[in-house]
Amino acid sequence: MVGRLGKWAMAALAAFALLCGGAASAQEVAPDPVGTWHGTVEAPQGPVALVMRVTRDEAGTLRGTLEPASQAPGSLMEMTEIAAEGDTLRWRVAPIGASWEGTWDAATGSWRGTLSQGLTLPLDFAPGELPSAPVVEGLDGSWRGVLQMNQARLRLVVNVVTGDNGTLATLDSPDQAATGLPLTGLARDGQQVSFAYAPGGQGFSGTLSADGSELVGEWSLPGTDPLPLTLVRGELAGPAARNRPQMPQAPFPYTVEEVAFGNPDFPDVRLAGTLTLPEGEGPFPAAVLITGSGPQDRDESLMGHKPFAVLADHLTRSGMAVLRFDDRGVGGSSGDYASATSADLATDANAAARYLASRADIRADAVGFIGHSEGGMIGPIAMADNPAVAFLVMLAGPGTRLDELLLAQRRLVGERMGMAQDVLDRGEPVLDRFYAALASGEDEAASLAAARAVLTPEAMEAMGAPPGASPDMMLSEYGTPWFRYFLAYDPVPNLARIAVPLLAINGSLDLQVPAGANLAAIAAATAGNPDVTAIELPGLNHLFQTATTGSPGEYAEIEETFAPSALAIVSDWLQERFIER
Repeated sequence: MVGRLGKWAMAALAAFALLCGGAASAQEVAPDPVGTWHGTVEAPQGPVALVMRVTRDEAGTLRGTLEPASQAPGSLMEMTEIAAEGDTLRWRVAPIGASWEGTWDAATGSWRGTLSQGLTLPLDFAPGELPSAPVVEGLDGSWRGVLQMNQARLRLVVNVVTGDNGTLATLDSPDQAATGLPLTGLARDGQQVSFAYAPGGQGFSGTLSADGSELVGEWSLPGTDPLPLTLVRGELAGPAARNRPQMPQAPFPYTVEEVAFGNPDFPDVRLAGTLTLPEGEGPFPAAVLITGSGPQDRDESLMGHKPFAVLADHLTRSGMAVLRFDDRGVGGSSGDYASATSADLATDANAAARYLASRADIRADAVGFIGHSEGGMIGPIAMADNPAVAFLVMLAGPGTRLDELLLAQRRLVGERMGMAQDVLDRGEPVLDRFYAALASGEDEAASLAAARAVLTPEAMEAMGAPPGASPDMMLSEYGTPWFRYFLAYDPVPNLARIAVPLLAINGSLDLQVPAGANLAAIAAATAGNPDVTAIELPGLNHLFQTATTGSPGEYAEIEETFAPSALAIVSDWLQERFIER
C-alpha cells in the first residue's frame, strides 16, 4: 500500500534498510520564539537535521519555515500553522502531514518536544543556526552507480554539496523510491574517500581517480561480503522535470468547486476538498475518493503523479460527480492524522458521503466510495456504519488479513530489490511473531508488552532493524494505534456485509497488494452479493501504471499516471449502473 504501509515495507526490507553561538541563559519564562532554532530528529532513515525559523509579520502574527538542512539544504517549507501560548510552542506543515509541539526548558535553554509524521519522535530545538559540518574538498557533485545485489540492480545516487553549513552528503535510491537519505562521516584522505549510511550499518570506501571523475570501491553491508561499486561523477542537477501527460489542464468541460465539511464524530476535524460536477442539470451520481496509506492530499500526490486528479477528471467527463479531499491534518484539512486509525479515517469518508447526499445537485441514492490501497480497506469499514452507500470500487484494496499481506509484500518487494532468499526466510517467522504480538492483547499496554518480548537482539537483526536500534525505537514506529489496528484487521466480515454493487481491480504487477490472493479473497468474502466484479489487469502496478517489474522504484519514472484501460473499466462499470446514457 502507499504511504505508511509502503514506508514499513521499505524499513522492514532494510536493503539500505549542540548549541551554536553563546550559551543560552536559564530563562524561567519562555522567550519569544522569533529567531532561528536547530535540532536533529533520529528518524528511521538516520539523523535528520532541521532548522526552524520564526518571524512576526506587521500584524504581529507568527510565521515560520522549516528547513531539512541535512537532506535538502536551502529548501524551505512554510508552516501552515504556528502558535505560542505560555511555555508551549506548536506548529504544523500540512502538505507533508507533519506537526510538532514542545515546551520551553529553562535549564537547557531549548524547546523540548515531539515531531509527529506518521510516527512520533523526540525533537528538541536549540537556539541558533545548525553547527557547520566539516568541509570536504573536491567532491561536490552527483555521483551515480549501480549496485548488483543478487538478481537485482539497484541504482544509487550520492549527492555532495558544500555550502554555509559545510559539506553535506545524501543518498538517493531510485529503485527503492528513496531520496535524501542522510549520509554520515564523509571523509577524504588524499584520494581515499569514505562515508556511511548509518541506519543499515552500511557504507562506501573507495579511491578517487586521478582526473576526479570516478570513485572505485566497495559497498559494505552487515553479514555479507562487500560488493563492488563504481560511482561516476556528474554535476549536481536540480529536480528533473517529470512529464505527466495525463495531468488534467484547464479549461475543464465541467464545474470545479472548492468545498469543506465537518465530521461530527471528530469536532476538531474539518475536511477540505474539490468537488467536480458534470455538465448538465443534475442531480448526479457521485463518488467519494478515499486515499491510500499515509497522510495524503486530495490528489493522492506521489512522486510527481496525481492519480486522484486524473481519476476525478475521467469520471466527471463520463457523468459522475467526484469529491476528493485532503486527509485530516493535510493541506486544507484540520485534525491529527498521526493519531488516527483506519476506523477513524472511515468516519471522514462517511462525513464526505453525507455531505454529498445533502446537496440538491447530487443523487442521495447514488453516492459511493472509490478507495485505493488502504482506501479500499477504509471503504468497507465506513459502509458497516453507513447503509446509504450505494457502491464500492476497490482499487488494489486488501482482501486477505493485513498481517498476511505485509509478509507477502515484504517478500515480493524484497525479491525485486535484491534481498537474498535466506535473509527473507530468516526474517519472516520473526516478523510474523512481532505482528501477532502487536495485534494481540486487550489494550495498548498489553500489546506493546507482548511485542517487546519478541524484540530480542537476534530477532531485531533478523527483522532487518538498523544496527543500534532499540526495542523502544521499533515500538515507537510500529506500535502506533494505526499499525496495531491495521495488523489486527480482517477484511472478510465487512466485505461479507456489502450488498451493493462492488468492483475490485488489481494489477498483475502489484507487489504491495498482490492481485491473485487478494482478488480471490474478495470474491470469496462477497460470494453472497450478486453484483461483484473482480478483475486482474495484466502489466499494471500498485498505482495502475503500465509497468515493467512493478517495483516502487518505477513509479516516478513512468510517465503514465493511470492506465487508460483501468480508467475505462471503472467508468464503464459505473455508467452501466448509475449513469443514464
